[in-house]
Amino acid sequence: MASAGSLESRLGHRFDDPDRLVLALTHRSWCAEHPGEQSNERLEFLGDAVLGIVVTDHIFNRFPDLPEGMLAKTRAAVVSSASLALVGDELDLGQSLRLGRGEDVSGGRSKPSILADAVEAVIGAIYTDGGMEPAREFVLGQLGPSIDVAALRPGESDYKTRLQEMAAREGLVAPRYEVSFTGPEHDKRFHAKVTIGSEVTGHGDGSSKKEAEQRAARDAWDAGTTHNGD
Repeated sequence: MASAGSLESRLGHRFDDPDRLVLALTHRSWCAEHPGEQSNERLEFLGDAVLGIVVTDHIFNRFPDLPEGMLAKTRAAVVSSASLALVGDELDLGQSLRLGRGEDVSGGRSKPSILADAVEAVIGAIYTDGGMEPAREFVLGQLGPSIDVAALRPGESDYKTRLQEMAAREGLVAPRYEVSFTGPEHDKRFHAKVTIGSEVTGHGDGSSKKEAEQRAARDAWDAGTTHNGD
């Protein structure tokens, strides 16, 4: 398991009770091999509810002109499993998960479903450790940009999420991004490439890492939907 301190730094929350974070990262496959251990499923249940109220409250107040139907579509895009799996991947939660041996060797640390569940469990752990405000800060810190994108195009996800969903539908491994940059510190230009399995499927450039990744994801999405005839 990766250093708890470095993970807490990435999460932006220092746990008063570190055991809550350990529990949030404990998959049921670990419990099957360690009788008496508790899985993260109860925290996942709680985190799902906290996530829903935080996102709902935020979009209700931030976008006063969006009608109910568009609010619902915006929320659905942001709290989708694919969106949460991207958060888990960016936080490198996979390296900190407690998995059973079989799940570990089968690639469980990068499985979107396991990562998404772990993110919800982490939200639940932060809530039980510090209350609603730290949980709200975590959720909006991780999902704020996705909320803005989804509100501009209700019913559509950002391209990283859409590519993740397409890969999951087709039974492929989760997309992986590699980013490099050129130029001086004050004027960097980023280049991203996205790989699905062993194949590079898209490239993108931008003035930030996130922008380059989004453009690479869109390049891969456009190529994939064109190839599939969608």
